Amino acid sequence: MLDIKRIRQNQELIQTTADLKGIPLSVAELVELDEERRLLLKQVEGYRQERNRLSQQISRLFQEGNLQDAENGKRQVSQLKTEMEQLEKTLREVEKVFTQLMMRVPNIVSPDTPVGRSDEDNVELRRVGEVPAFSFEPRDHVALGELHRLIDLPRGVKTAGSRNYYLNGIGALLHRAVQQLALDMLLSRGFHLLDVPLMVRTESMLGTGYFPTGEDQTYRLTEGDRWLVGTSEVPLVSYYSNEIVDVTEPIKLAAASLCFRNEVGSAGKDVHGLYRVHQFAKVEQVIICEDNIEMAERMLKEITENAEQLLQLLELPYRVMAVCIGDMSQKTYKQYDIETWMPSRQAYGETHSSSLLLDFQARRSNIRFKDAAGRLKYCYTLNNTAVASPRILIPLLENHQREDGSIRIPSALRPYLGGVEEIALPAV
Repeated sequence: MLDIKRIRQNQELIQTTADLKGIPLSVAELVELDEERRLLLKQVEGYRQERNRLSQQISRLFQEGNLQDAENGKRQVSQLKTEMEQLEKTLREVEKVFTQLMMRVPNIVSPDTPVGRSDEDNVELRRVGEVPAFSFEPRDHVALGELHRLIDLPRGVKTAGSRNYYLNGIGALLHRAVQQLALDMLLSRGFHLLDVPLMVRTESMLGTGYFPTGEDQTYRLTEGDRWLVGTSEVPLVSYYSNEIVDVTEPIKLAAASLCFRNEVGSAGKDVHGLYRVHQFAKVEQVIICEDNIEMAERMLKEITENAEQLLQLLELPYRVMAVCIGDMSQKTYKQYDIETWMPSRQAYGETHSSSLLLDFQARRSNIRFKDAAGRLKYCYTLNNTAVASPRILIPLLENHQREDGSIRIPSALRPYLGGVEEIALPAV
């Protein structure tokens, strides 16, 4: 959420950002509503002051025995109350629409964010690692999964519907191993681990900026005010909602959790195999720090490097992309995506994302700190997907396959798999 003063001062910029991010919003209408809201607030306050003045006057008249004037004053107060109640009703209606529009206002974007409308306009910053040149026709991860009986898509669909799956044996172990490798790396770098709720209230989704624009991507439970999270970023940030925190040193949080995404509007897109599924697991990084842009940029670099380090440990080629305005969410100020080479796609596919949000989430979630002068200010927040599985299994299986169908296990994963060095062909 942005401060309304900032919105009034940057109407054209924010309208352009909303248009590029695909958010239906009229900034002009919002500003007009704010003017009306402030006028109504002033009028209501005026009525309250007049009511208080008359009440004091009536009390004095009764004490003086001037009953006629006191009764006249009571009639005036009654009329004033009726008019004030109507004004307050109008004010509530205006404030409701005002709040709805405020919740759709996008964050500003960094000066170095590329201008564009889709992921096709993202800008490559660097490539790391060599794309494998196979001397044979490589299998895709689905074929490899079937060959080694480590992925079972048909039974996943039978049990839970489209875009669901089972991971079997070594597939399930790989799934857990990459998560634990990521967690161990983050813990060694000062992150604090939380096991988080996967069901949250609407308030938490609004506070972290996933609602209202992402509501159609989220599964709602039929009983009560509960939603299944699509990322542990939501409960991690919400952990400190409505609190004043100590950010003398940045707060670094991590969680490994299941995640759920509806994937509305993605029919026919990236549906093959494990790329776009309804249930998955993520190891998430969240940082909460003071409102210092230089520090926040350093933290963005740090969490991005953590994700890159994981890919290097997995011995996977990747590239880092500066995400354009139109491919960023409502809440994001600056974003890097990391895309890993997937041989079956003959392209890089997104596996990680790093975002800096400035105080957008903290304003909504009311997370504040005291600066050196003792003033309360809103924190900055950042997040990054250290690893998401089973999507990471796509490049892991495909890049490390051999001609005979066996799959090499990267050295960093072997301790989590009992020292296994390869996935050998199953015995017939």
